[in-house]
Amino acid sequence: MKKNIIIILVTLIGLISCKDPRKVKEFYTPLDFTRQFDGNLYLPDDWESTLWAESPQFYNPTNMDVDAKGRIWVTEAVNYRDFNNNPEDRLHFEEGDRVVILEDTNNDGIADNNKVFVQDKDLVAPLGIAVMGNQVIVSCAPNVIIYTDENGDDKPDKKEIFLTGFGGLDHDHSLHSFVAGPDGNWYFNTGNAGPHKVVDKAGWTLRSGSIYKGGTPYNKVNEPKQVSDDGRVWVGGLALKIGPDGKGLGVLAHNFRNAYELAVDSYGNMWQNDNDDEVVACRVNWVMEGSNAGYFSADGSRTWKADRRPGQDIFTAHWHQEDPGVLPIGDRTGAGAPTGVALYEGDAFGDKYRGMFLSADAGRNVVFGYQPELKGAGYKFDKKDLITSLDESTEDYVWNAKGTDERKLFRPSDVAIGTDGAIYVCDWYDQIVGGHQMKDKKGYGRIYRITPKGKNLTKPKYDLSTIDGQIEALKSPAINVRNLGFVKLKAQGETVLPQVKELISDSNPYIKARAVWLLAQLGEKGEVEVEGILRNNTSPLLRVAAYRALKADQDKILEIANIAKDDPSTAVLREVAISLRDIPWENSKEILIELAKAYDGFDAYYLEALGIGADKKEKELYLALLENQHEDFTKWSPRFANIAWRLHPDVALPAFMERAVAVNISDEDRSKAMVAMSYINNPEAIKAMAKLADSPVKAVGEQAEWLLNFRKSNNWFSLVDWKAFENENNTEISHELLAQKAIVLDAEKSNQEKIVAIQKLAKEIDGGKILIALASDNQLTDALKKETARVIFNNPDQEVRTLAAEYFENPDKKDVAYDEITALAGTVEKGNEIFGQKCTTCHKVGDIGKEIGPNLSKIGSKFDQNGLLNAILEPSAALAFGYTMVEVKTKGDNSYFGFMVSEGETTVLRDVAGKQTVIDSREIVAKKPMATSIMPSGTALGLNNQDLADLTTYLLTLK
Repeated sequence: MKKNIIIILVTLIGLISCKDPRKVKEFYTPLDFTRQFDGNLYLPDDWESTLWAESPQFYNPTNMDVDAKGRIWVTEAVNYRDFNNNPEDRLHFEEGDRVVILEDTNNDGIADNNKVFVQDKDLVAPLGIAVMGNQVIVSCAPNVIIYTDENGDDKPDKKEIFLTGFGGLDHDHSLHSFVAGPDGNWYFNTGNAGPHKVVDKAGWTLRSGSIYKGGTPYNKVNEPKQVSDDGRVWVGGLALKIGPDGKGLGVLAHNFRNAYELAVDSYGNMWQNDNDDEVVACRVNWVMEGSNAGYFSADGSRTWKADRRPGQDIFTAHWHQEDPGVLPIGDRTGAGAPTGVALYEGDAFGDKYRGMFLSADAGRNVVFGYQPELKGAGYKFDKKDLITSLDESTEDYVWNAKGTDERKLFRPSDVAIGTDGAIYVCDWYDQIVGGHQMKDKKGYGRIYRITPKGKNLTKPKYDLSTIDGQIEALKSPAINVRNLGFVKLKAQGETVLPQVKELISDSNPYIKARAVWLLAQLGEKGEVEVEGILRNNTSPLLRVAAYRALKADQDKILEIANIAKDDPSTAVLREVAISLRDIPWENSKEILIELAKAYDGFDAYYLEALGIGADKKEKELYLALLENQHEDFTKWSPRFANIAWRLHPDVALPAFMERAVAVNISDEDRSKAMVAMSYINNPEAIKAMAKLADSPVKAVGEQAEWLLNFRKSNNWFSLVDWKAFENENNTEISHELLAQKAIVLDAEKSNQEKIVAIQKLAKEIDGGKILIALASDNQLTDALKKETARVIFNNPDQEVRTLAAEYFENPDKKDVAYDEITALAGTVEKGNEIFGQKCTTCHKVGDIGKEIGPNLSKIGSKFDQNGLLNAILEPSAALAFGYTMVEVKTKGDNSYFGFMVSEGETTVLRDVAGKQTVIDSREIVAKKPMATSIMPSGTALGLNNQDLADLTTYLLTLK
């Protein structure tokens, strides 16, 4: 008996003192449950929901936050996309959009009081709100506005433009909500509707752009390759951080498409979802600090379509997953329209749901639930349909409803956690989602309150004048409420050390993490406590939080890196690597070399963290590690081969060349060697790739030729003389067509002569494009435009016929009534046949069709029948990025039409047949996006009402 007690004691002591995660496993509860319908929504069977508030208490909710009183604050977007949604036939506020406060005053679980906090003409469809005490931060591009209620009457006494210069006015891909991080800083994100030129209150300037334009009439100009004051190029959507004083603006990660919101947990982890250009590529991510999320090329000058390599599926290409220097994917969620996010850290739902990441997806009518599991340096995700309006899986549901299915009107735009621990979900409630449109004319919206079944959750009252009250606020499940406690406690310094230290023993691990961050800011004694946690705590996640908290002191990074560099957890080593990004080689080399040795050859997150840490030190790290490799480049270890691919320094070119032609390595390794070569930007790499293009080995020659031609249009364009290449894409327009154009423009010619010339031009593909270009330049009289309209819609080329609608009124255009179509019975078989005849020239379903337009393999999981009819009959009403035709005029008076896939030293257009035209940007005199979709309307395709009923019936089955 005594011996057994000793063994138990020894074991316990080992568990307490040991910090090896292989011996002490982090606790994760699998997110597993049975769903049930409670009268409102389908939920886990131990949950229940209440319709907590609805219009007219508020309208069109885009975002929510919770204050210390437990009230819900909502930003409305009533004046949403006035340029695309006629304000005369729907709810509209002349005085601007509003922020509304909602409250349950009698604690019966339903909001019974609502008031307008502010209505402001500067609020045009705001997408974010954060309540930090008496400061209300509203995100509404181009501005971050802080309204301050100084006397507590729920009316702003002061308005401040906290930051300005963000792109995306009245645009979905714009500025999103702020959230207080566990370090006391404010975190937020913005979409890719740049350019963003933002100056913080210390004078530091963010400059960010990309190839992306459009979405609103206000986003006509953007530019990639912009350099911020940190000397770096940031592109696309951005995750950002700033101090509450408006100083210290910095980029945490970049190159998202449109991550709608950023969630920051108490360990300092960042979580978000991201939207896509196709219906198969939405995703959820843990966001690594310093990472490139892979939407555009790294400099923002090219779309993923320009970079897509032969054989790559859409998802891999869309997020550049086979390129070095890109964040790995978390979870692939497929079709949808991801919106607000939150991470649940409260205790109200029990251990099973604590740590749950909530991701709303308006396109899928669902709030997904995850219990992310630490796996190596990254996270493993396991998605569940947590809160939804559907009785089947959102992946599997088949839409058979005619017209509008009311279950599809549930469009969760945000999710928030209340001070009572309840989950609140706001519902935009509309027939469609995305595309800058709305169908609901009344602006109806709802908020649901979700609680554990049979459990009465109540709102606590915080006395922020006492230390105990501040501690309770710090422990709040509502993220911006706990910031109030953090700020009050931090201001008291070391005097509150005893109370904060007690939180390290709390049963809730997230509260422990909050204590770590606060201790690090409570003077030297607090820092010593956190250093002890870094050295000795058994939780890898708490050690990660400790390292992050201590590295805030930039002068001590090497000191704490030396403490943590031997940590057995790759999650901690990941943080060490990231923190070395801006440390010179001479100071960081020993640690980086040690970190490289810890790479297992498989962990993509760790490899990327190592690459971030080696930024601008790639050559030195490569050479240092090469010393321990076999002198035969083909016999590198897999670990080192991956590191070399990620670093790809110039000096590695001979090694990559040898590996590309070797017979004793795998096809995958050979391919990766050639890809790495394509990232080396010097003439020697071009010569080497050209040599490989002549290889008798078919696979090598084909890949090398593709990479060579690809790089000719971007990174390698100015490195050598490409005269032959510059000529190969020039399209000669026949002298006869140019002669007819001259007649049209000749003031001496009669109208009849010009009409004859127009008739000749309209019969030819290039002639049709000439007429469109003339109309674009306003060089046709009204009479000549009328004559052109009479003949151009008979042009043999669909692209010409479709583009002509931009400037000419089709005399055969017919209006179609949706209700007449939805009243008809459609058949799947007939619809499939119509799709094959009319749609596969541009759209793909499964392996059938072409990928000129969006892939439609899962379109039925996003739209109901009316939504599909809207897309088919009015394709120009909501143009997705990447599917806007652009007219480019050059100095030689030539006009080119195509999808813009790259801008920089060259401009690359891709036509509907997939052919690319590469134009030297120095030759361009004008670029003009076209408002007309290249997709012909249903009537232009010759589809009658029955055809449309059949086609939509078929499309609804695609899931």
